[in-house]
Amino acid sequence: MSLSAQSAPAAASTTPQSNPLVMRIIGAVALAHLINDLIQAILPSIYPMLKASYDLSFAQIGMITLTFQITASLLQPWVGYYTDRHPNPLVLPMGSVCTLVGIVLMSQANSFEMILLAAALIGIGSSTFHPEASRIARLASGGRFGLAQSTFQVGGNTGTAIGPLLAAAIIIPFGQGNVIFIGVIALLALGLLWAISRWYKAHLTLFKLKSGQAATHGLTRRQVIFSLIILALLIFSKFWYMTSLTSYYTFYLIEKFQLSVASSQLHLFLFLGAVAAGTFFGGPIGDRIGRKAVIWFSILGAAPFTLALPYADLFWTSVLSVIIGFILASAFSAIVVYAQELVPGNVGMIAGIFFGLMFGLSGIGAGTLGLLADSHGINYVYHLCSFLPLLGILTVLLPRMKK
Repeated sequence: MSLSAQSAPAAASTTPQSNPLVMRIIGAVALAHLINDLIQAILPSIYPMLKASYDLSFAQIGMITLTFQITASLLQPWVGYYTDRHPNPLVLPMGSVCTLVGIVLMSQANSFEMILLAAALIGIGSSTFHPEASRIARLASGGRFGLAQSTFQVGGNTGTAIGPLLAAAIIIPFGQGNVIFIGVIALLALGLLWAISRWYKAHLTLFKLKSGQAATHGLTRRQVIFSLIILALLIFSKFWYMTSLTSYYTFYLIEKFQLSVASSQLHLFLFLGAVAAGTFFGGPIGDRIGRKAVIWFSILGAAPFTLALPYADLFWTSVLSVIIGFILASAFSAIVVYAQELVPGNVGMIAGIFFGLMFGLSGIGAGTLGLLADSHGINYVYHLCSFLPLLGILTVLLPRMKK
């Protein structure tokens, strides 16, 4: 039975949070996020293969990530801003088509420039997916915004964790051409997003997209702007550090501990799996104890472990990376929902801004850290980045909002 076919019970329910249809939609959006981010995770997972095949420098590897992240980050806030005012259910499947084209082009690319173009198309698909999918998760939340956001986000992180395993199994051993098989997964995502968009279209008249537009947090406009700046700085500290692991962790393990590419991918999978688990728990805990407390723990709490990582042996590197991934990941859902509560009535725009910041800062970080790795070595990068979570102390400047 299609997702859209279930719309009648939802219309009859006055308590959507108790209706199984609502959780089904949240689960479907999380699955779509899993597929979307799994496809994106293929890109950094094949970096060692691309580097060897095309004799790329670390700076060029960083440029590939930068192209993908900047494409996504520049478009996401505008997509969210537009669809807040003119919701269009077709945005989701249209973005999935861009991702599919990018995957096909990546499998056939024979130059650095074509790789950059493929990365840009995948980024465009991401930019259209995240704001709208985040909005649908919130619409189906029944008021449990942290739970809905974290469930949505954990789908993406799970896909990111699975991506390196798929790359290790079907791409790295057999070559770049096998990227085309990821297109089958992209087709699956297109069908799922089409079904979700039908449910979304049927429910546009049943939900007030601008509900809660009047702010009730008791903060002035100046306090709201200041709080958003603090959240952006926290996003910077979190995702620059995360980029050092997602983009360069395999190179770090290979250089420092002489691991094989396949073995380093398994260590990356452990880290990304911890990220997925941390993301899931961050949202519901934020619903219960407050977003600010979760942000405190998630960013500043990771600092002792990041500071120890550059000095650890292989075993403790694996353990510390899992702990760091779990703690750091719990912040993002809390940050997004906290920001949406600061600026009510602009769910898509805020989601677009913060997902865009995540991608944009990650891309800039990848390019900058790649240059540092070329000039000073990969070990230097990890010593430098270990201090970034100390910026979590800025959380003290966030106001406590009224219920």
